Amino acid sequence: MTDISSPVTGDPPAPVGAAPAARADRIVKEYGRGDAKVVALNEVSVELPAGRFTAIMGPSGSGKSTLMHCMAGLDSVDSGRVFVGDVDLTRLDDKRLTRLRRDRIGFIFQAFNLVPTLTALENITLPLDIAGRRPDQAWLDTVVDSIGLRERLSHRPSELSGGQQQRVACARALVSRPEIIFADEPTGNLDSRSGAEVLAFLRNAVREMGQTVVMVTHDPVAAAYADLVLFLADGRLVDQMADPTAEKVLERMKGFELPGVGYR
Repeated sequence: MTDISSPVTGDPPAPVGAAPAARADRIVKEYGRGDAKVVALNEVSVELPAGRFTAIMGPSGSGKSTLMHCMAGLDSVDSGRVFVGDVDLTRLDDKRLTRLRRDRIGFIFQAFNLVPTLTALENITLPLDIAGRRPDQAWLDTVVDSIGLRERLSHRPSELSGGQQQRVACARALVSRPEIIFADEPTGNLDSRSGAEVLAFLRNAVREMGQTVVMVTHDPVAAAYADLVLFLADGRLVDQMADPTAEKVLERMKGFELPGVGYR
C-alpha cells in the first residue's frame, strides 16, 4: 500500500488482501431540520479491514465520531447500510442489535465507564457475566497479562490510576473476543505516558492477538500507532494514509485547517 497525500474523489480503495470486519455503504446521518439541519455523514462508504488497526481523524464536526457510532450500532443511519461481518445492522430490531453489540463488538470510551463497586477483574469479565457465559480461562489470562495489571485485579476503579482504569476497559473490550473493537478517543483523558501504554496495548492486540481495532482520535501521535488512517471532512471520507507517522498525519491535517477550528 502507498501513502495518499492528496484528497481523493469517490470511495478510497480498500487495503489489498484484507477482508472487511465492518463496512458502510453510502450512509447518511442528519441532525435537525430546515435551517438547523446538519449533515453529519454525507453518503460515506468505507471498509474497515479485519486484523488491522485503523484510526479515523478529521476536524471538529467532520463526522468521525458519528461514523464510529453508526458503524458500531450505537446510532442509526438515515439511509444506506452498515455491516458487521455479513450482518446488515440496518435490518436488525433493537433486541437483535443489542445482542450483536454484546457478542460481536467491543467498546472503549474516553471516560473508562467502569463500574465503581466492582473490582478490576469483575469489570473485565462483566460482558461475559451479563451474557451468562463463563470466561475462557486461557484467553482471560492472556488478556490480563497483556495489560500488566495482574497484581491490581482485586482493586476497585477508585484505587487505580487513569491509565490503569483505561487498560482495564481495554481488557473488558477484549475478553469476549469480539470481531471488532471500536475505541472513541481512548487516550483523551490520559497523560502522554499512560496514553502511550494504552495505544501500545491496542496495537499489540492487533499484531499479537489477531484483533481488529478502529479508533477515533484527534491526536496525530495516537494515529501513528495505527496501520491505516482514514480522514473525514464535512461528513465525507476524503483521504487515507497507510503506515502513518505523526509527522505525516499532522501535515495532512493542516490541509483541513480553518480559522477557529480544532481537531477534537
